[in-house]
Amino acid sequence: MKLKPIFITTAALAVLLVSSCKTQYETLLSSNDADAKYKAAMEYFNNRKYLKAAQLFESMAILTDGTERDDTVRYYWALSNYRYKDYYTAESNLEKFITKYPQSPFTADARFLRLDCLYRATYRWELDQTPTKNCLAYITEYVREYPGDGPHLEACLEMIKDLNDRLDRKAFENARLYYKMEDYLSARVALRNVLKDNAENGYREDILYYTAMSSYHYARLSVAAKQKERYLTFVDDYLNFIGEYGESKYRRELDAMYRRSQRALGRYDGVDEELELKAKDFERERKAIEKEQSKNN
Repeated sequence: MKLKPIFITTAALAVLLVSSCKTQYETLLSSNDADAKYKAAMEYFNNRKYLKAAQLFESMAILTDGTERDDTVRYYWALSNYRYKDYYTAESNLEKFITKYPQSPFTADARFLRLDCLYRATYRWELDQTPTKNCLAYITEYVREYPGDGPHLEACLEMIKDLNDRLDRKAFENARLYYKMEDYLSARVALRNVLKDNAENGYREDILYYTAMSSYHYARLSVAAKQKERYLTFVDDYLNFIGEYGESKYRRELDAMYRRSQRALGRYDGVDEELELKAKDFERERKAIEKEQSKNN
């Protein structure tokens, strides 16, 4: 019986060659040898090949589930994600690890790494601050559970400071938007509400300045019958400001506004060059002061 010749296409030959040339890593990845996988994964991790390490740790998690080695495998899986800068996956895996192994010797570090992932997922102040609030709550909980001079305390305090600054800036800028729109009555109400919600807002000086300026412009643009009452409101805001920030970069401008209000109230008839200055003149002066202050700092 004559055998027919077998013809192999180029594509089929390529498939055969690829399947017969699996790398050692690929073979290890699909094997069920937990010890070999663990040894190789640690070697990859120590050699900073974090993606390959993460894939190996992930592939052996089923094999080690319920064993003494499982918390180590799952922690290093998440740590490999973190070192590879895949913070989204790392945060998810760290959360699962913390839930499953709350008493593991790796848990304290896992919790810090998770909050660092959450911190990296927050947005600059102009954007949605929901992640910022969530991260602050988690950091506060972490610091409460790991008090004292822990290795991560300083980093946590820096994060808290930065995140609080974003929230303060967001609140201030949202209120100042009314001022920019020249809706001075709404601006004053909104700015005062910011301090009512948080008297320690980091932008307190700016908030009090814009509160006073809002009341000044609102009075200036009012009908004559309403001006006296509204200029007196500005005077109150002015006195509140200088009572707290007597040496402020805004002081000279507010002093000029105060004298203008006194002239409008019939209490000042002096000649003062500052009364003729424009807002841009004071702004130019403030920028010069800020530049000098930044040099000294």
